[in-house]
Amino acid sequence: MMRLELVKRPQRSMLFSALSPFIAFVLTIIAGAIMFALLGVNPLTAFRIYFIEPISQVWQMHELAIKAAPLILIAVGLSVCYKANIWNIGAEGQFILGGIVGSIFPVLFPQFEGPLVLPLMLLFGMVGGAAYAAIPALLKTRFNTNEILTSLMLVYVAQLFLDWLVRGPWRDPQGHGFPQTIQFNDSAILPELLPESGRANWGFVFALVAAILIWILMSRMLKGFEVRVLGSSPRAGRFAGFGLNRMVFFAFLLSGALAGLAGISEVSGAIGQLQPVISPGYGFTAIIVAFLGRLNPLGIVAAGLVLALTYLGGEAVQSALGISDKVARVFQGMLLFFVLGCDTLIHYRIRLIGFAAPKLETVPKLEEAR
Repeated sequence: MMRLELVKRPQRSMLFSALSPFIAFVLTIIAGAIMFALLGVNPLTAFRIYFIEPISQVWQMHELAIKAAPLILIAVGLSVCYKANIWNIGAEGQFILGGIVGSIFPVLFPQFEGPLVLPLMLLFGMVGGAAYAAIPALLKTRFNTNEILTSLMLVYVAQLFLDWLVRGPWRDPQGHGFPQTIQFNDSAILPELLPESGRANWGFVFALVAAILIWILMSRMLKGFEVRVLGSSPRAGRFAGFGLNRMVFFAFLLSGALAGLAGISEVSGAIGQLQPVISPGYGFTAIIVAFLGRLNPLGIVAAGLVLALTYLGGEAVQSALGISDKVARVFQGMLLFFVLGCDTLIHYRIRLIGFAAPKLETVPKLEEAR
């Protein structure tokens, strides 16, 4: 019988570490070509519609920025968690709670207008996301629960809570029975950057600023050094006086706040009201963005644009070729699979080990036993 074993490499290749995302993207393109061929579609035509046509005009670039903004914001926060070896998988729920809490003013107090409304909404959105992220942080530090499970399960709680709100107490009485809140007033709408050419709003600017600030934090400040030390060697971090529990809260609160900011930016910018679904899965796709960007905030900006293009491309091939809208999810899943696969092979090599089946000992004869 044979078995495979992963053996850690004594030293990883810096060249392949840098090329890993590009190799993963090429492999995704090859796998995607096979997928389109099996669906009976010319791969070259499909890729042209998927990757080229969605960004061929100025207004489409604005749509790309709208899709990329929440991905970048969420992924930048997640990168801090993952650098600290803290696995926040619930950014989708924190995104939703940020959208809900940030919408308190325009939904419950629509008569409150003025220049303070939007800053308060953004602040409340960040607080809502951070507070929701504090739940798995508290459970991990207090009861040593697995943060992967708790943060993930809280996503479904947030989704159901949003659905209940827009169908119940927050439903627009003038909305003809549709599950949605009232339309936000002008003071609660995130302004557009260049209204004459497209819909892109200040959410994209928030994403770029957050990426730069987190890059400075991680590369130039003591807190970033603390994150890296505790993530790579918790024991060394304890010897240095760094608190693991404090780091758990710091990472969760920071990532939750950025996810909440993404949530309220999406609601007040691209949508303009709360609906049963305010996210096509940004919180989960942002995990791919974080790893595709090598957990580097500046690399995450480029990765966020690439993954945003998969959303637009998925919509384009759906309308042009009649392919299921799940194609975008398949592309995203394949990309994550190949990124993780390439990273694994950079750090480990596969060794084939053969071993013989154990031999049964012969039972001694009765005479010999005597």
